[in-house]
Amino acid sequence: MPDDALIHDPHGGMPRLLEIMRRLRDPDTGCPWDIAQDFATIAPYTIEEAYEVADAIEREAWDELKGELGDLLFQSVFHAQMAAERGLFTFDEVADTMSDKMVARHPHVFGDETRDKSPEQQTVDWEAIKAEERAAKGARGVLDDVATGLPALLRAHKLQKRAARVGFDWPQTTQVLDKIVEEAREVQEAHETLGPDQVEEEIGDLLFVMANLARHLGVEPESALRRANAKFIRRFGRIEALLAERGKTPDQSDLAEMDALWNVAKSEDKARARASQKVSQK
Repeated sequence: MPDDALIHDPHGGMPRLLEIMRRLRDPDTGCPWDIAQDFATIAPYTIEEAYEVADAIEREAWDELKGELGDLLFQSVFHAQMAAERGLFTFDEVADTMSDKMVARHPHVFGDETRDKSPEQQTVDWEAIKAEERAAKGARGVLDDVATGLPALLRAHKLQKRAARVGFDWPQTTQVLDKIVEEAREVQEAHETLGPDQVEEEIGDLLFVMANLARHLGVEPESALRRANAKFIRRFGRIEALLAERGKTPDQSDLAEMDALWNVAKSEDKARARASQKVSQK
């Protein structure tokens, strides 16, 4: 029988988590669900957990963040355990690889380069080091290693950022705004004269340019859209609350009434924002 002392040690730290994962995957005594998984089936959970970390940070839910970070860490442990079983690499090798990368990318901290640089210059240096790493791995095209599994909006942002490094970019934000007007017009034309495939393509072009505008303005489009989603949920929830005060539900209302209540919710939102800004300025 295995020694369960480490498994039940509340202060067992990383060794405890690694042993729990090993036991879960034990082909004789482990969990059937965990045993049945592979890299492909776990990958969606990894993405989901990363977003839950981002969500907790965005909501400033610091009491939840510890657990969400633990969930994300467990995903790394899960993948590393499956890799170890196949003789690919171990968790310690994953940690060593990350440590090596961070040391190599921070010569101004761990090497002999000066720390007397602006954050902007450090970003330029970081990207130069990453470019050298990509070349060493045999990546030839500028866009070769932008991960295909990223959410489409985030990937669009990264593709455009990568292309901009080699000069493929509009020099002025106004040019991006002009392109948005052009793409919006093409969406309308496609809707009026073409089929659904063409409409989808034109909407994709419009979203791609919107991501480019966000980059030009220094905004992360994925983060901006998450905030917009949260705002929509908050305001629609207020519509539901106001309708409930009238003894109604949304399906018992109509667009005109809900639109008017949306404006109420919007005004309340803005009033709270102004009040919060005044407090922060004191």
